[in-house]
Amino acid sequence: MAAIFGKILIGIYVEIKRSDGRVHQAMVTSLNEDNDSVTVEWIENGDTKGKEVDLESIFSLNPDVVPEEEIAQSPETPPPPSSTAARVSKAPKNRRTIATKTDTPARDNRVTAVGTTRARPSQQGQAAEPLPSAPAPTQSIQQQTLLQQQNARRKSNCVKEVEKLQEKRERRRVQQQELREKKAQEVDATVPNYEIMCMIRDFRASLDYRPLNTTDLIEEHRICVCVRTRPLNKKELAMKDLDVITIPSKDVVMVHEPKQKVDLTRFLENQTFRFDYAFDDSTTNEMVYRFTARPLVETIFERGMATCFAYGQTGSGKTHTMGGDFSGKNQDCSKGIYALAARDVFLMLKKPNHKKLDLQVFATFFEIYSGKVFDLLNRKAKLRVLEDGKQQVQVVGLQEKDVKCTEDVLKLIEVGNSCRTSGQTSANAHSSRSHAVFQIILRRRGKMHGKFSLIDLAGNERGADTSSADRQTRLEGAEINKSLLALKECIRALGRNKPHTPFRASKLTQVLRDSFIGENSRTCMIATISPGMASCENTLNTLRYANRVKEFGISPSDIPFSQTGSGGGRSELSPTYEYEDFSTSPARLKDLTVDPGTVMDSRQGGHGATQLEVLEAQWGVGSSPQRDDLKLLCEQNEEEVSPQLFTFHEAVSQLVEMEEQVLEDHRAVFQESIRWLEDEKVLLEMTEEVDYDVETYATQLEHILDQKIDILTELRDKVKSFRSTLQEEEQASKQITPPKRPRPL
Repeated sequence: MAAIFGKILIGIYVEIKRSDGRVHQAMVTSLNEDNDSVTVEWIENGDTKGKEVDLESIFSLNPDVVPEEEIAQSPETPPPPSSTAARVSKAPKNRRTIATKTDTPARDNRVTAVGTTRARPSQQGQAAEPLPSAPAPTQSIQQQTLLQQQNARRKSNCVKEVEKLQEKRERRRVQQQELREKKAQEVDATVPNYEIMCMIRDFRASLDYRPLNTTDLIEEHRICVCVRTRPLNKKELAMKDLDVITIPSKDVVMVHEPKQKVDLTRFLENQTFRFDYAFDDSTTNEMVYRFTARPLVETIFERGMATCFAYGQTGSGKTHTMGGDFSGKNQDCSKGIYALAARDVFLMLKKPNHKKLDLQVFATFFEIYSGKVFDLLNRKAKLRVLEDGKQQVQVVGLQEKDVKCTEDVLKLIEVGNSCRTSGQTSANAHSSRSHAVFQIILRRRGKMHGKFSLIDLAGNERGADTSSADRQTRLEGAEINKSLLALKECIRALGRNKPHTPFRASKLTQVLRDSFIGENSRTCMIATISPGMASCENTLNTLRYANRVKEFGISPSDIPFSQTGSGGGRSELSPTYEYEDFSTSPARLKDLTVDPGTVMDSRQGGHGATQLEVLEAQWGVGSSPQRDDLKLLCEQNEEEVSPQLFTFHEAVSQLVEMEEQVLEDHRAVFQESIRWLEDEKVLLEMTEEVDYDVETYATQLEHILDQKIDILTELRDKVKSFRSTLQEEEQASKQITPPKRPRPL
C-alpha cells in the first residue's frame, strides 16, 4: 500500500484544489486503498472541514510525493532515455497492485517495454526490431485511456452522488425550459391578466359543479337571502376583463380575488360565501322569481306583509332583475319580478278560496331620495312620512292606483321608471340614486288585507361617497349608507324576533315599518353582483352585507371539490374566508341603552355640547326616537361605522329634520303674511274715512307688526341655526375615517 501512495503519509500537509479553484494546504488524515484516495482536513473560518481527494489530483499538485515509477509512466513526463537494471527490477514489484487492476493488454505492453529496456545495452542497433507493440501515438492513447479508467475507479461515492445530482438538475432545467417555451406559445398576449386567468381556470377544473335547477325543492324561509351574478357585458369583454365569480353549487359563491405578495408574485385569494340560493350567469328572471318572490305571494293573501329587495352595485343587474330584460335602452317590463309577482297575484285572485274574499288590488310606486319621499305616479310630488296616534306610519299624499290586470301594472312601472332619479358614479354613468318602492296592496272593503313591497335599492357604491366635496353627493351617500344599515338590522331583528326594530333610523325602513313588524312578515333579499375583476371590491362588499343579514356559516365540506382534484391540489389553494358577525358575539354585545348626554361625546371640544343644548332648546331634537334608533344602529355596526361616521350621520339626520322644520315654518310665515296683508288692507281702508279712530288704527298696526317681528325673528334664528348645522355637517364629513373591514377567519 505504501507504494501506491508514494511519499504520502498520515499527518503531512499537501496541496489540494477546491471546487471553486482555490489551492491551499490540508492535512492527510487517512489513506483509502479501496478507491485510491486520501482524506484531508483543514480549518476554515474556525470550522474543521474535510474531503476525499483522489491520488491523481494529489500527485498533480504535489510532485514531491509522487512515487518514482509514476513519474516515469505519467503522460505529462516522457520516459527517461535510459534506466538501470535495478530500477527496472523494482518496477514490477512496485506496480503489482496497479497491474492487477489494469487490463491484460496493457500489462503485456508494459512487460514488453521492460524486456526491451533490459536488452538495450547489448543490442543498441536493433532496439526497435523486437518491439511488437504499436507505434508511439498508439501507446500514448492507451496510457490516457488507462489513466481515465483508473480515475473513474478512484472516485468516491460522494463525488458520484454529486455528479448524479448535477445530471438530474440539468435534465430538470431542460424540461422546465421546454415547458416555459410551450407555455409562451400558448400565452394570449391580448389578455392583460393571463396568469390570473390560468389560475382561475385550474381552480375551476378541480370543482364538481352542482348548480341550481328547476327540479330542486323550494324551501320555506321567513328570511331568504340569495345571490345572482350576471354575464360579462360588452364593455367588460372589450376590456378583456376576467370573470372572478364561481358558483359551484346551489348555495355557494366563490370570489377569486387577485392579490400580490411582497416579491410581486401574484396569487388568488379564494373567498367563499354561503346563502340560501346562488344563481349563476345563465339563470333567467323566471327561475330567480320561482325561488325568491313567488313563495311570498301566498303570504299577502294570508293577511301578511311580504318584501323583496334587490341589492347590489350599480350595473350588477338589480333593475334587470326587478324591472325586466333590456334590449338596448328599451326594457321589457313583462319579464321582471314586478310583473311576474303581479301576474301571480291576479291568478291567485281567481282561485275559489280567494275569490270569495272580494279583494281589490291597488299599486303604488314611489322613490326615496336623500331622505325625502316622492310619488312617481303623481309627477314626483313630495310626500310626508308621519306616525299617527296608533304609531302607524302613514305616507301622506301617496296615490294608490286601482289595477285590474297585469297590463295595468306594466303601464304604472313604465311611468314610474321614467321619473326615477339617477346620476353618474365611478361604477356607472347612469346610476340609480334613489330607492324605488313598488307596492301591490290587497284591500278588502277599504281595509288593508296584505301588501307586497318590491324594492329596487340604490347602488351600494354610492354609500361610500360620504366624503365628497359636493354636499348633495354627501347627503345622498349618507342616506343610502344609513338606510342600508338600517335595512339590514331590521331584517335581522325580524329573523330573531327582537323586541325592538330600529326602523326609525332611516326613511326607507320607516316607510316599510309594517313589513318588519308582526309574525306574518316575510322578506327576501336578492344580492346582485358583477363578475368582472374590476368590480371585485364592490362585489365583496355586497356579499359581506348579504352574509351579515342572515349569518350563514361555511365549512370546507360545502365546497364541492371533485374526487380527482381534491387530493394534493386543494392544500395548495389560497385559504377560504368566512365573515362572522362581530356585533352579535357575546363578548361584544353591549347594553344598548341610549344616554342623550353621551351622544355628542365624539364631537371635538365643548362647542358641540353647546350646539346640542341650543338645538334641544330651539328645535327639540336632543332626544328623539330617530336619534335613539340611529345610535342603536351604529352601536350594532361598530366595525362598519367609525365614531366620525356616526357623528356625520347624526349631523345629517339633524340637518334633514331642521330642513323640514325650516320649510314648514317658512310656509307658515308665508300663509301668515297673506293674512297680515288682508288685515293691513282693512286698516288702510279704515284710514280713508274722515272720522276714523286713530288710536284703534295705531293699536292694530302695532299688534300686526309685533306679530311679524316675533314670527320673522324666530324664523331668522332657525335659519341661522340651520346654516350653522350645514357648516357642522361639512366639518364632520372631513373627519370621516375608513371603517374597519371584517377580519378573515
